[in-house]
Amino acid sequence: MKRLYEAVARPLAVPGDAGAFYRGLRLVAIDGTSLSVADTAENLAHFTKPATPLGEAAHAKARIVGLLECGTHAIFAANAGPYSSAEQVLAQEVIDKLTPGMLCLGDRGFFSYDLWQRVANTGAQLLFRAKSNYRIEMVAELEDGSYLGNVYHHKDRARKSPLLLRVIEYQITEGGDPDAVYRLFCTITDPEMAPAHELAALYCKRLEIESAFDELKTHQFEARRVLRSQSPELVYQEIWGMLALHFGIKELMYDVAASSRGDPVGLSFVGSLRMRATSAMTSPGFSPSAPC
Repeated sequence: MKRLYEAVARPLAVPGDAGAFYRGLRLVAIDGTSLSVADTAENLAHFTKPATPLGEAAHAKARIVGLLECGTHAIFAANAGPYSSAEQVLAQEVIDKLTPGMLCLGDRGFFSYDLWQRVANTGAQLLFRAKSNYRIEMVAELEDGSYLGNVYHHKDRARKSPLLLRVIEYQITEGGDPDAVYRLFCTITDPEMAPAHELAALYCKRLEIESAFDELKTHQFEARRVLRSQSPELVYQEIWGMLALHFGIKELMYDVAASSRGDPVGLSFVGSLRMRATSAMTSPGFSPSAPC
């Protein structure tokens, strides 16, 4: 199932598709989610139960980290592991799927000195939110109100290997905490290529991946609380099967939208899922006479 998913999953949008690009850069987002697994001895030993304020969670969980194409909701790369594996660890395999010409959006949990360098080496551009208490050495102010700054690895006490990045800081006065300062780190250092106010407005596109995870877990999974598989090997097979099916539905939605010049994200995921299920029953993908 993993090989099947990796063989078919890819970005779908083409230049000109609404909401899929920013100044020629393909918009993608990275994030993680979790799925509860069945309480068998094998699953509990491998996946473990996360801690909660009231003790252990009710079920052990698997963690997924994915890369999403924002304009189509297609999850085109993913990695899965036990909940004890941090998102940054699982992300290391996923980020290698980034390519030049992409702009990747990420939340605070994904920024680190090492991960940033690894992602930057792919040639993709990055726009990650950073924690407000992250220490930055200012280098130069830019004309749009952003600035260039150096950050250092926590082990680089001599500060010999600075990581230069652009910092955008802003506040949301409507619908948010007026005193909260949002801080974004970006690899695009030229404000003419990407003005600060545009990047601040663009960052909310990161939430598209949360909508895709909701499609996967709530609608495609039919709101079941727990994966059915009784062993870690089968849990992973079930996860990769879910991801492959989700991508197939997104590809169908994109093809339908492209034929009518519509927006694939505006189509009904539930309706597409039901149509796919009906099509699979009435028009199976394999001929009855085909050899098995």
